[in-house]
Amino acid sequence: MSMTDYEAVLGDLAEPIKQLREHIPGVWDAYSAEHRAVLADGALDAKTKELMALVAAIVKRCDGCIASHARGAARRGATEAEVAEAIGVTMLMDGGPATVYGPRAFQAYRQFAAKYQHRVTAE
Repeated sequence: MSMTDYEAVLGDLAEPIKQLREHIPGVWDAYSAEHRAVLADGALDAKTKELMALVAAIVKRCDGCIASHARGAARRGATEAEVAEAIGVTMLMDGGPATVYGPRAFQAYRQFAAKYQHRVTAE
């Protein structure tokens, strides 16, 4: 498997998103507001919520979602151990496909963690 550039995945989506948003600004703005509200600190911290979203992205097999939530987890200081354990949950709940998309998500996390220079390998 060749190495995917997950920053490029997000970049490739930027223009199509912009074009679609021009046609449905109210819908897009509502989704963006929901996204911010859901991922804000609350009873669960934002890092935990990003890990949960990353798990869902893996199960849904959505490379753009994997890129977005791997970046979010890295930005919020998730460790490699935390990401790996979250990915383990996908293997329990989704089986074989998670053994393909889970490593992709781990690769994406590592790319973004390196960018944000706070990758932590142990608790």
